[in-house]
Amino acid sequence: MSQMTVDCPTCGAPVEWSAASPNRPFCSDRCKLIDLGAWASEEHKIPVAPDAEDEMFSGDFPHNEH
Repeated sequence: MSQMTVDCPTCGAPVEWSAASPNRPFCSDRCKLIDLGAWASEEHKIPVAPDAEDEMFSGDFPHNEH
């Protein structure tokens, strides 16, 4: 059986896809944290239609009046 390798999403280094690579698909903890930071700062986003959020949250929610 041949070893499968993938490219690290952050730096592009080859990563062996096995239990010996605990940070897979990243090559290191550093690259994993860089990617997490990019998601947290909204550099990475999942594309959606402009009205999708309105449709998701347009249900009848009780309105709180203070």
